[in-house]
Amino acid sequence: MNSTKFLFLHKQITCWQRWLSKCLLLLASLFIISMQPAHAGLNNDLYDGNIFVVYAGNGSLVPPRQTLAQALAEHKPIFLAFYLDDSSDSKRYAISISRVQEFYGRVAEIMPINVDSIPLKQTYNSTEAGYYYSGAVPQVVVFNKSGEVVLNKKGQVPFEEIDDEFRKIFDLVPRTETAQLKRRAFNEFSSELAK
Repeated sequence: MNSTKFLFLHKQITCWQRWLSKCLLLLASLFIISMQPAHAGLNNDLYDGNIFVVYAGNGSLVPPRQTLAQALAEHKPIFLAFYLDDSSDSKRYAISISRVQEFYGRVAEIMPINVDSIPLKQTYNSTEAGYYYSGAVPQVVVFNKSGEVVLNKKGQVPFEEIDDEFRKIFDLVPRTETAQLKRRAFNEFSSELAK
């Protein structure tokens, strides 16, 4: 009698486990089917992460190493670039900001400033990034060694224009040719990191 009772009880537990595993499998299948694909991209205004990592292959740009006040106090040339992570214009411009760092990152302070991180105030001090922000992204501001603004433009300012200002600041010879900035394919970013 005990053995038949045990077999009956064992069959009930086995049926219950089978039913539970079927329910969990159905629930997991419904979860997988209902997932929406990520619609992040270069040409839309959706947030897909740090634009310098995703679109320029350069996560070293953010956060900036120094504050604007510190860089001004050290009399360094400064490159401020105002951006938003969810702006298609900023996404497309990220490679140009990375290119500025490639050429001038050791001798100038390269400071990408996320506009969302600027505290809202009525007035700003001239040592705060909000003082120079004019309401559009991307926006570029270049300071010389004396802390004077030598370039302040909205939109996707060409690299050559920024390069010309830095060449004046560092007393370098003028550029003889213009290089076309090309966006690398994603696999090129990955292979660059693997080196």
